[in-house]
Amino acid sequence: MDKIFNNLNESQSSAVKQIDGPLLILAGAGSGKTKTITSRLAYLLDIVGIAPNNTLTLTFTNKAAKEMQERAFAMINPTSYPPLLCTFHKFGLLFLKFNIHLLGRLNNFVVIDTDDKKRILKKINAELPLPLIASEISRYKNSLITPEQAYAQAELKNYKQIAKIYEEYEAYLLENNLVDFDDLLALTYRLLDENEELAQRTSEQYQYIMIDEYQDTNELQFRLLQKLCMTHDNLCVVGDDDQSIYGWRGAHVRNILEFHEDFENTTVVKLEHNYRSRAAILEVANELIQHNRSRLGKKLIPTREGGDAVVTLSSNDENEEARKIAAKIAALINKGVAPREIAVLYRVNALSRSLEEGLNRAGIPYKLVGGLRFYDRAEVKDLISYLRLVTNPHDNFSMKRIINKPKRGLGKASVEKVELAAIAQQVSMYDFIKNSSIAELEALVKKKNTQTLKKFAEDIDEVVMIAEHSTYDFIDALEDRFRLKDIYKNMPDETERVANMDEFYGLFRDFIKQSPEATLDEFLNELTLQSDQDEVEGESIYIMSIHASKGLEFEHLFIIGLEEGFLPLIGDGSDTEEERRLGYVAFTRAKDTLTLSHVNSRFYKGRRTDLNKSRFLTEAGLCEGSLKVEQNTAFKKGDLVRHKIFGPGRVLGVSKAGREFKLKINFGGTQRDILASFVERL
Repeated sequence: MDKIFNNLNESQSSAVKQIDGPLLILAGAGSGKTKTITSRLAYLLDIVGIAPNNTLTLTFTNKAAKEMQERAFAMINPTSYPPLLCTFHKFGLLFLKFNIHLLGRLNNFVVIDTDDKKRILKKINAELPLPLIASEISRYKNSLITPEQAYAQAELKNYKQIAKIYEEYEAYLLENNLVDFDDLLALTYRLLDENEELAQRTSEQYQYIMIDEYQDTNELQFRLLQKLCMTHDNLCVVGDDDQSIYGWRGAHVRNILEFHEDFENTTVVKLEHNYRSRAAILEVANELIQHNRSRLGKKLIPTREGGDAVVTLSSNDENEEARKIAAKIAALINKGVAPREIAVLYRVNALSRSLEEGLNRAGIPYKLVGGLRFYDRAEVKDLISYLRLVTNPHDNFSMKRIINKPKRGLGKASVEKVELAAIAQQVSMYDFIKNSSIAELEALVKKKNTQTLKKFAEDIDEVVMIAEHSTYDFIDALEDRFRLKDIYKNMPDETERVANMDEFYGLFRDFIKQSPEATLDEFLNELTLQSDQDEVEGESIYIMSIHASKGLEFEHLFIIGLEEGFLPLIGDGSDTEEERRLGYVAFTRAKDTLTLSHVNSRFYKGRRTDLNKSRFLTEAGLCEGSLKVEQNTAFKKGDLVRHKIFGPGRVLGVSKAGREFKLKINFGGTQRDILASFVERL
């Protein structure tokens, strides 16, 4: 007992001891959620006496599952069969091994990875972008949409085509006894949905279920949990609605916001004591997140008092910003701070370019987490190859990289034939294409490809002439002539790819503005120096996107790009509340110091643009702003409240009334409009 409850605070202990019925552990950032959930599992097994095989604990990553296993097993007495603690998808795999025969399939199926999936899809259809097809099929499966339903719902021609590809893909998997990553849950749900006896037996086996990071669950995972709980309501979920930042990949924040509606008589325990960040950091995080309307409501309470005030750093542009941050990081390292305890975060990956260059100039080693360095990204490498080809049309290496980007119908075999013919004549591929007759080319490739190759060489010549006349105008001519952004059209990551291309175009224009007489060769040479970071040896700082930082913590944290349009991201289907949650997640990664940086102008969509500082700085109480700040009401639809005269009632709606919020409340069948300040939550 002491081993379990040692070092647990009152709220954590309360959560651990809550055994029966639905339980929502609302765990704020840095509040010890992993300790709480593993202690609860140990309590169920060693104190209450629940059999290990009657428990099921699910999380999202193998790393989290491994950490939870180590912590839980250190607290419980050894057993002959340990409790099942794994990821959602590992549970699906184990379940299918035992039950897939009910679908008329053998249990010696093979799980294919992402590359296998793309190879299969490419065999079926090589015309549409593979990332788009793969993403849509994944979305269909996680929404439990069959190929027939996908076809019936499709309105655009491309999506009808994807639905047909989906049908062929499913047939291929079935014929070869394969399952993909999404099938591990989709087929598991299908088995439980179609076999009531199996669903009941499975639910009776797993009498006590715990889910980690519940705010990240999607519709399929929610429906799967409903099946697993069909014979009982002993479901404990741990999560933080304020850290729900994966809406773009299917996570539904509603799952945690409406948990008490989905599972009646829910007990809610809030973990609000933060053991990570200094009080000053938590103050701005609390101030920021309270402006969200869709939240359950909690406030992080610091256990580490004192600390430096949060710093806001203002710069004229991204280059000045990078210099200032590099100088601050160098000063920290010189004081003896371990580089691994320092990190720089950003919302948009394209912002890493100026940051990387600033760190390189200052000689500060860095590791980019969860992504490629700016100049290593495929879309940037493609642009550099085009530039190299314009400066030297005889560069076969660059020619081969971009001759079919955007797609021109040139297959690998056609390109190889042209290359071999050029080698035989001891000329470059460009010279061979330009100087060969139509008949010579048609002897190698299809008639249509002959015209394509000739047109490509002519376009290169045209852009070379423009570059010789005006280096600055060249970049517009390149995009206009080759439509390079179309390479990523309709792909799931189109916005990010195009943003990186615009960043590169802006970098080029800025270089030419500063050196009007410079040539393309000089620009490419400068790039080589910038992008060729020495191998990182020993300690280094970390740079990463805010999404990649989730679950991490650093003593000293810098966040760049606190401007409207970057954080929060605006447009392109962005959700301001999710953007605010991203800001909250970023702030709460900091342990000792937090520096928030904004600039007056950046390259935006390929051109220098004046920017306004982020509304989040104003909302966090760090500066005055022109944007109107409205704080969140503590009440939302569905809340139970009490009025001193009318008694208990349920909130039916919330609206703004001047500086107050007005609640529409059902008092025992009578609806009244009451100002929020006149009621209290039940």
